[in-house]
Amino acid sequence: MCVAALVLCLACTSAVFAAEKVSFINIDGAIGPATASYISRSIDEARAQNAQCLIIQLNTPGGLLDSTQKIVQSFLGSSVPVVVYVAPTGATATSAGCFITVAASVAAMSPATTIGAAHPVSIGGFPSGGEEKTDETMKQKLENFSVSYIETIAGKRQRNVEWAKSAVKESASITAEKALQLKVIDLIASDISELLQKLNGRVVDGKILKTAGAEVSEIKMSASEHVFQKLWRPEVMFILMLIAIYGIIGEMTTPGAILPGVVGAIALVLALYLAAVLPVNVTGLVLIALALMLFIFDVYATTHGVLTVGGIIAFLLGSLMLFNRGDPLFRLSLNYIIPATLVTAAFFIFIIGKGLRAQLLPIKVGKETLIGKTVTALTPIDSRSGRIFVEGEYWNAISDTPIEKDEQAEIAAVQGLTVKVKTKGK
Repeated sequence: MCVAALVLCLACTSAVFAAEKVSFINIDGAIGPATASYISRSIDEARAQNAQCLIIQLNTPGGLLDSTQKIVQSFLGSSVPVVVYVAPTGATATSAGCFITVAASVAAMSPATTIGAAHPVSIGGFPSGGEEKTDETMKQKLENFSVSYIETIAGKRQRNVEWAKSAVKESASITAEKALQLKVIDLIASDISELLQKLNGRVVDGKILKTAGAEVSEIKMSASEHVFQKLWRPEVMFILMLIAIYGIIGEMTTPGAILPGVVGAIALVLALYLAAVLPVNVTGLVLIALALMLFIFDVYATTHGVLTVGGIIAFLLGSLMLFNRGDPLFRLSLNYIIPATLVTAAFFIFIIGKGLRAQLLPIKVGKETLIGKTVTALTPIDSRSGRIFVEGEYWNAISDTPIEKDEQAEIAAVQGLTVKVKTKGK
């Protein structure tokens, strides 16, 4: 009986240990709205699964300030311990990633990884994101806010506050080994298995973690999160903006086509959404709008292409200024800008321009072409009847002043199947 009871006890104990679960997600890339949504949802799912903790494997060059703040708030308000693990080897947690790592319940790094460089350069992102570079006062305000923000986070998590401040002020960046030495992180682990072993028995927020041999359950990105994670890129917004321009202007110049207008409207809505999310430079947008106006004005004005050249220059400058090229995170490549400039110029010159000019040409077919032509009266013409021959056809004719047979007259108007003529020269 004792042996049976012991076996049963061991079986129950094994079952308990086997039942322990750890949730896991992988963040590899820039931090944006989709990332914040994914992390927040993952924390809720980890809590619903009664997971020991949520491990976030992180490798990021930075991201948006708003999204970073939402992630930090979700960390600080989570009832489930959040472990940020900077991995794999060679990964970085710079800019927004530094804030996120410092805010974690447990901060871990893989060997040969780095953390730091959290100095903000413009409003909207870590580092610069695309707003017009602010004046010195605004930049100082942003830096002061970032310093106080990371100081608060580091103090809350009892990490090295002075180093955290230097990461913002001086863009300090350190290796995993140095980070452990300076108490910026809590531990170093070469892989997930070692991380689980080192987390086991650690007390986090009053909870003793039981992670040794725990089942790792990965929480995948939802389809919508995956789509928006791919969408919120400068080049995507740029392409959507071009599609909106081509579609809407194409619909305006060829009414009734419908498809260009529908595609353009959808692209415009998506571009406006991304403009609200991404830190966009307003000056760049204004220059692009100016370029479009110059292209159209050149159709109506006799400038011998001067306005078109000005439009091409304005579009190129606007595209270059739309996002901050000094920041690799939000840099719009010249591989997109130059072809887009050439295609847009060609679109307005050869398609929209020629179409609008064709609409301005004199009418060459139809009844309207008869007006102003000189004809000879085949019969006497008065206000009630008469006959003429023009353009290979016989027409009924009337005139307010009598016109004799064989007298020349000028067509003044076309009224149905009857033309109104007047004495030549009057």
